[in-house]
Amino acid sequence: QVQLVESGGGLVQAGGSVRLSCAASGLTFNTYTMGWFRQAPGKERELISAINRYGGTYYADSVKGRFTSSRDNAKNTLYLQMNSLQPEDTAVYYCAANAGSIYSSTRNYNYWGQGTQVTVAS
Repeated sequence: QVQLVESGGGLVQAGGSVRLSCAASGLTFNTYTMGWFRQAPGKERELISAINRYGGTYYADSVKGRFTSSRDNAKNTLYLQMNSLQPEDTAVYYCAANAGSIYSSTRNYNYWGQGTQVTVAS
């Protein structure tokens, strides 16, 4: 049984930083592309970052230069370091896994975490 469990969300002031973690189990973690999605109220879930099995990364323009994805295959854990946070970054953040390449569509991701709320106060 595959499980993805996010942690690290919370309330942060604008300009602050947060690191999210996603602990994976039940899958061969180092063979999966891992994505970070977010969903703000009234908006669709969107891919903001992904990292493939080779360490290649993708970042949406909205987070490029502020967010960094990394993975520790020995710990089966994905991270998202978020710096210079702004109120528009407020959303539920989800990690997701797919056995292929970096895709932006939620339909390509087989496994999902439960999400963690990040709220950025102005």
